[in-house]
Parts: sequence; C-alpha cells; structure tokens
Amino acid sequence: MLSRLTVDLDALAHNHGVLKAAAGGAEIAPVIKADGYGLGAGPVARRLHAEGARTFFVARLEEGEALRRELGAREAAILVLDGVKPASISRLAAATLTPVLATRDQAEIWTGGLRVLHVDTGMNRSGVSLEQAQTLASTGFRPDLVMSHLGSAGEPDNPRNAAQLERFKAALALFPAARASLAATAGIYLSAEYRFDQVRPGIGLFGGGPREVPDDRFRAVALLTAPIVEIRALKAGDQVSYGATFTATDDMQIAILPLGYADGVLRTAHKRGAAWLDGAPARFVFITMDLIAVDVTDRSAAPGDEVELLGVHARLDDLAAAAGSVAHECLVRLGARTERVYVGAH
Repeated sequence: MLSRLTVDLDALAHNHGVLKAAAGGAEIAPVIKADGYGLGAGPVARRLHAEGARTFFVARLEEGEALRRELGAREAAILVLDGVKPASISRLAAATLTPVLATRDQAEIWTGGLRVLHVDTGMNRSGVSLEQAQTLASTGFRPDLVMSHLGSAGEPDNPRNAAQLERFKAALALFPAARASLAATAGIYLSAEYRFDQVRPGIGLFGGGPREVPDDRFRAVALLTAPIVEIRALKAGDQVSYGATFTATDDMQIAILPLGYADGVLRTAHKRGAAWLDGAPARFVFITMDLIAVDVTDRSAAPGDEVELLGVHARLDDLAAAAGSVAHECLVRLGARTERVYVGAH
C-alpha cells in the first residue's frame, strides 16, 4: 500500500483566478521553479496556460529547457532567474528562454530578444544596485521589464516594504519605457501601489496563504494521503522509535502509515503537527524516513483507512508552522516515491 499525492489542478485554476482578481489588471506571471513547487512543472504550466498565463518564471536553465519541452507548441515566455553566462547563451537561445539579468556583465552580454533587468531594492541576494542601474541607463541599456523582489511582503506593517517600493520607483525612473514587476503572492495584497504591470505569484497558486497562515480564499492543490497499515497498542511507559522519541504516559493506540520524511513530511513537525482522520486531527507521534505514527486513541481507526497528511483539512501552512518552516519547503520536498494523480490536467 502506497502513499498518494493528488495534485488538484482545478484548485490551481481557482487560485489563479483569486490572484488575478486581486492583481487589479496586472499580468499574472506564475513562478513554477523547483518543478512547479514540487508538483510537476509540466502539468502545472499547461493548466495555467489554459487559464491565460503566458509568462512563467523558473530558477535554472535546465528547468527552462524542460518547461519549453513540456509546453510544446504553446506560446509562452519563460524567464530564467539564474541569468546568463557566456556558456549558456546558445542554450537559452535554442530553447527561446529569457534570462533575468542580475549583473552589469549579464546585461552587456545578452543581446537576445527580451531584456529583463533585476534591480536589488533591499533583499541583498541578487540584482544590480541602483547605482549600477544608473550606469546601465547612461550607456543606453533599455530593458523591456524591470523587476525586484520584496523581502517582507508577508508583514504588511514592516517599513521595509515601503523602503523597497521607493527604491524600485527610483529604478523605474531610469527606464521609463519598461514594464515593471515587484510583487509575488504576498505583495499583491499589500496595496495597488505594489502591483505595477506584472505580478509573480508562487505559493498562493499552490494553496499557501500570503501571510503564511491558512487563507480560505485559496484551495489546497496538494493532497497527500496514506493508508493505515497497522494499529499498535501501547502501554503507559512504552517508548517509541529511535532514541525513545516518544514515551506513552497512558495506554494508547497508534496508527502506522507507510510514508515519512523521505516522502516530504518534515521530521521537525512531529512534536506539534497533526494528520487528519475521519474529520478530526490525529497528532503525530513520530516521523521517521519511511514510517509515521499518529495517535488514534479512542478513535474509530482500522488498517486500510486513509489518513490525510496534507490537503483540505491538514492545511499546508499549518504543517509548515508545526515544522518550523514555510509552505514552500513543505511542497518542494514531496518525494518521488509517492504515487501521483493529477485532477484537471490539460
């Protein structure tokens, strides 16, 4: 008996519609790096293309090449966040990919079609500085799109957001003919001032909330389930798993599930997280590489019953919080051993 990951592309389409309505006319350019946040870049991109998306962001050159193959004859711009090196120019051109130019050197060597300039407005991890952008402007460099990335958009009251916005406007003033892109999922919900011509949602498309807490506007795209393979009875004082991870304080029953952190359920969630069984939470007892135990004391549970590890009830942001992580990591770590089923594929 296997665990199963059901990818609900109808829910993805719903989330795309929610974000489009919130974007106020800005283009929705989905970010589907890391193999579509672990859910399959090909099926994800094809469904989003059917919903009207015509620009996609990926991180790596190889991701862009693979996505171009997955999209086939569908017309779409694919932007590669890693930028360009001399050795990658021919591959980018062959797959009709557009590098996001993050240094002056990259801006000087890329002579392809679209020119996309990434300006660092305060994240301090990628992009040209404002001073470097000024130098490029003085040389006659004219990008088609200027973009930046917000570092604290999930915190609406953080003054960093306003500071980044002002720096971004200063960069745009250097390139008045360029389109502009600043907001990802959380930034869309800051205010209309942050949306500009294009927004780049990622986690919101896949069901994560813009404030890193469950948001009922968004539907779960990933449904991870597993059958109970065994019910074990514990006596008070019994110790469980490696290093006596858990000690039963009373007599209890635990259900064993055939998946573990090798399948993407983060081990750090075992103390605070819960799965769902028959409409109610069942707290984790342990999470190991291949097996998970949940507490089913005084519950109607039997071998073969399906347990939800991630989905409509076991919310993505709740699992991330229990693991001390973010929804993005919970998705991209979903393992290849899990049987995959796609609903609503195009």
